[in-house]
Amino acid sequence: MLTAATISLVALSIDAMLPALPEIGRDLKVADPNESQLVISWLLLGMALGQLIYGPMSDSFGRRPPIHVGMVLFMLGCLICILAPNLPLVLAGRFLQGVGVAGPRVVMVAVVRDQYVGRAMARVMSFVMAVFILVPAIAPALGQGILLFADWRGIFVVFLVQALVVWIWFTWRQPETLALERRSPVSARRLWAALREILGNRMALGYTLVAGMVFAGFLGYLNSAPQIFQQHYGLGELFPLYFGVVALAIGAATLLNARLVMRWGMRRLSAGGLLVFSVITGIFLLIVVVLGDPPLWAFMSYLMIGFFFLGMVFGNINALAMEPLGHIAGLGAAVVGSLSSLISVPLGMLVGQAYNDTLLPLVGGFAFFGVAALAIIWWTEHGR
Repeated sequence: MLTAATISLVALSIDAMLPALPEIGRDLKVADPNESQLVISWLLLGMALGQLIYGPMSDSFGRRPPIHVGMVLFMLGCLICILAPNLPLVLAGRFLQGVGVAGPRVVMVAVVRDQYVGRAMARVMSFVMAVFILVPAIAPALGQGILLFADWRGIFVVFLVQALVVWIWFTWRQPETLALERRSPVSARRLWAALREILGNRMALGYTLVAGMVFAGFLGYLNSAPQIFQQHYGLGELFPLYFGVVALAIGAATLLNARLVMRWGMRRLSAGGLLVFSVITGIFLLIVVVLGDPPLWAFMSYLMIGFFFLGMVFGNINALAMEPLGHIAGLGAAVVGSLSSLISVPLGMLVGQAYNDTLLPLVGGFAFFGVAALAIIWWTEHGR
């Protein structure tokens, strides 16, 4: 429960903010409505860089100190956002939140790995995964509920209170799980060696690039979703309901993937899911170009079917990137996660900033990233 509560800060920090983006833009007098999307992007950029810090820190100093540091930075970022008089200061606070929340996100998985093995670990991680599926579906509704009683700063107050409660809970209940004899010193040389090994390994590099392409499209969706649902389709306060339904489609695919992966394998499911997603997206893109934006029911149908097949990919591509890196699993995970995020965040920002009150930038971005990911898979597997 503690692990799930700690890691859920990541999903809440992203998805609970989505309904508030238009209000943030109006309150801070942002000239371009697309600039409000940066509230999401800067948190993700902070997380991308933070992963490189906390992985090596946890291997050297133990699991508890990096989580303490991360929680303090996250809460400091919340305070900056609560007090910020303009968008640049909000973005600075969000970046600090991202750097902070990367600590619990990365290190709590290592805490579970330290304490459990085999079926016991699978049981704990299954519970964590269930929370991960549920939180994105309900987080926008939580954010929308807060906006009924307070302004957008109230969401950051809730983040601050939740982080404080989780931090106290963690301090009180979670012992150190990494023994002194198992620790390794922090070294820039080790980090550079891990980066060089990933860049020199076709399998690790290929699927890291695939992860970057896949998540770029998804981040473009996160950035654009409030404007598309709330304004373009005029849903207003009903946005969290529609967003949650789409999130549940991804969650259902994740659960199904856990059953199918032992039979079909990660490569076949990843390539197959991407291929179906790309074909569906190509057809939908043609409709958007020729006939214009379709009605809401057609857009929702596309998202639910497309994201279901994309959900079959999410659970496999990181595992495929890590497959040849078992001997440097901790550092490898940090570098793969950071590198794929540093690819996906700027590309997702480009899609979001291109929003022009039509679906064309989003669907075109999905099509491009889907085809690019398939091409990279072909290049990777062709050279195995």
